[in-house]
Amino acid sequence: MKNEGIIHCDLKPENILLKNPSKSAIKVIDFGTGCFETSTYYTYIQSRYYRAPEIILGLPYTSAIDMWSYGCILIELYSGYPIFAGEDEAEQLAIIMEYKGVPPLTMILKGSRSRAFFDFNFKPNKTMNSKGNLRKPGAKSIESYLKCDDAEFISFIKRCVDWDPSTRMTPLEAIKHKWMKD
Repeated sequence: MKNEGIIHCDLKPENILLKNPSKSAIKVIDFGTGCFETSTYYTYIQSRYYRAPEIILGLPYTSAIDMWSYGCILIELYSGYPIFAGEDEAEQLAIIMEYKGVPPLTMILKGSRSRAFFDFNFKPNKTMNSKGNLRKPGAKSIESYLKCDDAEFISFIKRCVDWDPSTRMTPLEAIKHKWMKD
């Protein structure tokens, strides 16, 4: 899809099917909100648990959002649960920050929706969910969530869910990553 300039815009486990139960080939479905990288019209895209931070913050997006979703899917396949399972976008971003710390200031400054999530000093707004949980940036790690000691897998995941879409792993880098080759 990346080679063709296509952004799926809604990668999630339900949209990835096995072509044949006895083979490892897959088929990606539901391109209903998909677009070309040159025509990113939609602003409200991606299912919440797999939504990239640039979408939440109201930044321009590229196919890097699909790599974010891919990383989230791999975490869910490994653990059995979605890691960034927010009740709404505010909690969604708070959970992402709980594992990844606060996003780069450049992203906050450029995001058209940042004021919904950050105060005038660019500090995250306190977000409490319906269970009374208050999220603290940087309080948890992806390693602790996964309970995994495979350094290459952790490296792969962290590159997929990099805050900055310009440094997030690309599909070509993913194919060449040591974890994919082992």
